[in-house]
Amino acid sequence: MSKGISPICHSYTMRLFRVTAPPRIRTGLIITVVVSLSSLWLLMQQISSPTEGEKSPSHDSVVIKAHTSAKETTFSQNRYTHQTSQDQGDVYLIAEESAALVIVHGDEKQKDFGNQILVALDANRFKVKAVKFETQELPFLVKGGEGLYSIIIFQNLLTYINLREVDRSLIDGYCQRYKVGIVAFTGPSLDNEYSMKVGNFPLVMDKKMTLKDLSLNSESPVFHITKTKRTLSGILPGEDWTVFRSNHSTYQSIALAKTRTQDMLNLVPDSKPILHTTVIHDLGHYDGIQRVLFGSDFTLWLHYILFLDSVRFLSGGRLSVDLKRYILVDVDDIFVGSAGIRMKRIDVEAMLVEQDILAKLVPGFRFNLGFSGKFFQRGTDEENLGDERLLKHADKFWWFPHMWNHMQPHKYNSSSKMIQDMKKNKQFAQDNWIPVHKGYAVAPHHSGVYPVQEELYSSWKSVWQIEATSTEEYPHLRPSRNRRGFIHKGIMVIPRQTCGLFTHTNFFREYPGGRSRLDKSINGGELFRTVINTPISIFMTHLSNYGSDRLGLYTFDALIHFIQAWTNIQLVTLPPVETAKKYFEIFPKEKDPLWRNPCEDSRHLEIWSSKKSCSKLPQLVVVGPQKTGTTALYSFLSLHPYIRSNLPSEKTFEELQFFSGPNYNNGLDWYMKYFPGGKNNSDQYRFEKSATYFDSPYAATRVHALLPTAKIIAILTNPANRSYSWYQHMKVHEDKAALNHSFYEVITAGSDSGRSVKSLQKRCLEPGKYATHLYRWLKYFPKQILIIDGNQLRDDPVSVMSKVQRFIGIQPRLDYKHFLRYDSRKGFFCIIKRKGKSECLGKSKGRIYPPMEPRAVEYLNLYYRQHNLQLHSLLENYGLTVPDWLVKDLARPPQG
Repeated sequence: MSKGISPICHSYTMRLFRVTAPPRIRTGLIITVVVSLSSLWLLMQQISSPTEGEKSPSHDSVVIKAHTSAKETTFSQNRYTHQTSQDQGDVYLIAEESAALVIVHGDEKQKDFGNQILVALDANRFKVKAVKFETQELPFLVKGGEGLYSIIIFQNLLTYINLREVDRSLIDGYCQRYKVGIVAFTGPSLDNEYSMKVGNFPLVMDKKMTLKDLSLNSESPVFHITKTKRTLSGILPGEDWTVFRSNHSTYQSIALAKTRTQDMLNLVPDSKPILHTTVIHDLGHYDGIQRVLFGSDFTLWLHYILFLDSVRFLSGGRLSVDLKRYILVDVDDIFVGSAGIRMKRIDVEAMLVEQDILAKLVPGFRFNLGFSGKFFQRGTDEENLGDERLLKHADKFWWFPHMWNHMQPHKYNSSSKMIQDMKKNKQFAQDNWIPVHKGYAVAPHHSGVYPVQEELYSSWKSVWQIEATSTEEYPHLRPSRNRRGFIHKGIMVIPRQTCGLFTHTNFFREYPGGRSRLDKSINGGELFRTVINTPISIFMTHLSNYGSDRLGLYTFDALIHFIQAWTNIQLVTLPPVETAKKYFEIFPKEKDPLWRNPCEDSRHLEIWSSKKSCSKLPQLVVVGPQKTGTTALYSFLSLHPYIRSNLPSEKTFEELQFFSGPNYNNGLDWYMKYFPGGKNNSDQYRFEKSATYFDSPYAATRVHALLPTAKIIAILTNPANRSYSWYQHMKVHEDKAALNHSFYEVITAGSDSGRSVKSLQKRCLEPGKYATHLYRWLKYFPKQILIIDGNQLRDDPVSVMSKVQRFIGIQPRLDYKHFLRYDSRKGFFCIIKRKGKSECLGKSKGRIYPPMEPRAVEYLNLYYRQHNLQLHSLLENYGLTVPDWLVKDLARPPQG
């Protein structure tokens, strides 16, 4: 329990929890003269608060302390997209769309709390990004007439009060127009700071307070998660609290507390203790902006949920935490634990009793037991009786299979052996009447789930008809708030959460930090926040946590009682497969996985098959776009004796098209099988080319996840010519839309055109919007990308290939003038083979088409004009070479 906070009383019995409470140490409180005088002074100040009758200044005349070093900037009150800059070290954390704009104080001492604010928002999936305000301008607040931010949060109230007038007007004007509220926290006090007026607001802050016995004002409309009509008894953590006072009707208390000394002062006999406002709500009567101000940070656990409540209320519900939370408690390693730490008969009885208690609090609650049958009856005599007791009451629990011998799936040499062991476990379940029809399984140590071991998924399907599993490893173990789910081969994989109960934490004394740390985690700390932040929590525990000191029973009893005492959260337990379905109902966008490089995470590498090697993955990816010369580049690269491409695909030939299409769902093993060699082929430089990657909305993200250090090559030609080439390509392949419509008709087709025409039009026009697509690649590979001028590749491939070799750093370098020769019949360079003969690309390459219609040329020049201007700017901003064709195109006077 947190120090000074009275615990929630539960009807524990010693037969459920073997806990000896440490003796309560009572110490005398020493009250210094300074503290006493401070409290006396504060009480006297109550009568000097600003009055409601004070005139509210106009927005433009608010008195603020200006930054003398700030640049002067003109401002129009109705232009909320204006950007300004200032030289102060504040950081703006900006969330996209309906999210939060968080302004974090630049002081290093306050950096940690700024990160806590960010984590709280991020954990609840509110989009946020960081901007350093001293080096970057204030972001756009409006896009297309719509406000981008649902709330503005200041880590330090004084940052808001002391904004330059232009910045303050910008933010306040935005809040007034778009009904956006502000949350602010008071920062640490200065040495000589005891009381201060809050700017020109009718509000005073009294600082450096020590408080106790916090209560909540049930009349406040802010509460959502937080349950009111409760008092947090005891001394509040921290000795630098700020309290607020005002007589203006715009202010309403949310939380109140007493000073630690006022009871002893007894200034007014028999009078009620004076409560001081620690969290205050500005209702907006003063200037049209609602605000919630906190007198301390998250050191008090209650402030965390009050903060989330404030965010919800002030954002009009757009940034809200759902009150329904689904929890499932998995108990791994049933029958597996070492002798001496397993469950005995009385432990099983205690588990049944506690399950009944929790089922009354959490609809549907049952413990979910994972078993490995090989270890049945491997404990002491008492523990073997416990095993038998579990089987006798098997129908009272849910069950799921581990491996028969608890072996990690990635260590199996064959899928047949894995299937054989699964069948043994299944036979054990059938022989002992264990109900295992829930369609859920967990692999030992999460091996094979992610990174994916394909044999595990197919074996699960074959033997157990598994529909769902869980892991803590996707995409990474930490931070836990970023764990996500995915679906692979029809099996739903959902994130698992830890609660500090591992195979080695069987006694309170073994818990890291001791029982006090466990209680802190439960009572408003990490474990409590996990439930608050996570709509669906599958908690991993172990058999040994329910023997010994029964930490498992203690933890979830205390946690659930605490949540129900202090919050309006509604806890529910569903069977595992239904839990997984609910997860993807809440987060449907997570169904598609994102395959990451197993060698980038040491934990992933430990549970990845030793037969696999990241050295097989390509170091270079040629991304396209189509009809720009990618096949020629592929052929030229393959001439180098130390550069090796992927094996050809049965369907798409030299292109795997893994990152841009349905092949991605085949998984990492499918992709890697096309790259020959392994650990003994480190001298081979591997690459792949798929021209469909360039304009795919997903490819850049996927390539970076799996190949973060890869080099990227894109080939750009005049987009009008590329568009016409694609049309002719489709015409040769007898596409009906191309055969029945002219190129001009296709590119100018209206919305009422047929589906086939619109589809062809999209493939003709969309890839040529180079800036849009290239930006996605530069976002992930800002210094790892080479832009090739497609015209130069066609006319002077020798110099281009020299540039490519320098870019990828290959040694030795090949002199391509000995391997390439211009072929006048084909109109491009071909490969010189033995005996001096030329080998050119196939018939589909280098075709001579009729000239493009003048009206089509004119239309496309105008269509791509703005896109080409954006491309030129993008290339220059990233220090990339601008192709000659682009320079010439932009030099022409614009038409139309």
